[in-house]
Amino acid sequence: MSDQSDVSVRLDDRIRLMSAVLAATDFPDKSQQRKRHGTHAHARATRKVLADHIDHPAVQATQSLLDQGTPLEALFTLVLLMSWPELNIGTLPRWAPAGYNAHLRDFLVQTRLMEFWQTENAVWEKAYKEAGRVFAKLKIKDFFKPFLGEIREQLVFIPSISYPTDYDIGVRLPSELICVAPPPLAWGDSPPWPYDERTMVTHSYQAAMTVYARMLLLSYLRGNAEQLAEAAKNELPVTDQFKAQHPSWEDQFAALFVMAAVAMYFETHVSDIEYKSYVLMQKKAYGMALLPGTVSVLRRYLQEFSNNKYTNLLEFLPVFPKQLRVAQKIVTL
Repeated sequence: MSDQSDVSVRLDDRIRLMSAVLAATDFPDKSQQRKRHGTHAHARATRKVLADHIDHPAVQATQSLLDQGTPLEALFTLVLLMSWPELNIGTLPRWAPAGYNAHLRDFLVQTRLMEFWQTENAVWEKAYKEAGRVFAKLKIKDFFKPFLGEIREQLVFIPSISYPTDYDIGVRLPSELICVAPPPLAWGDSPPWPYDERTMVTHSYQAAMTVYARMLLLSYLRGNAEQLAEAAKNELPVTDQFKAQHPSWEDQFAALFVMAAVAMYFETHVSDIEYKSYVLMQKKAYGMALLPGTVSVLRRYLQEFSNNKYTNLLEFLPVFPKQLRVAQKIVTL
């Protein structure tokens, strides 16, 4: 068996460009209002370098998109569909402002960003090497195969020491699933940890697993809408607060599945200590009292899958709510 990782690590100037544009909007201040946290020195330097460019059309257009509630995933997906460094694209999506790619191209030139990145190259290379060490042997595809079938896309991890500084982004391209993730946050206003800090390695595992699992599962469910509709007739035993955060059955199941998948991966591929730590953290931070029960039910699915009772997750979905109701009454950590 090969030790080669399923996850390739790389840097991408288009990601750096969109991150820099975000730095010139009110996004950094808004993210601090949501949760106070320390940022990387490069992120702070980027804001300082761009302080005189907040009126540029690319910044103003991006600010308008943010004000309209455009997801960061949409912005980063769009820039990754553009060529580099020309930033050409066949047709802009309807939600994008007219000439948006031309504005981005002009922003790149006017701000002399590429020269700035050259002076900052060492810190980007450091992040790249750290992430490379973290993902040197991570095997994910075989883990997900009993749940979601063969994964043909390349899994890519892009470390980002710019913005966003406290949010992991998932981008789905035709042949790639991409996780763009900042380094692990430290306490309070302290700068973030290195990606490969010994006690923080599972942070990057969790970021990548969460992003990939969600993209893979939602694609799987939406590709089987008829079976999903049948399964959704059986209500999941979730709280009203959970329903408010995840209104649809699909979203509820995805949230449960993703957290349980990460927990199970930690248990089987990292350590029992990391598994228990993750479950306790999710229960404390997100009120995920259902997580141990969900793990128990999915373990049962894997056992029955290996015994050929089920050939795929879709066949199991109709009984999942009932089994979860039973499990939540008897399963603790």
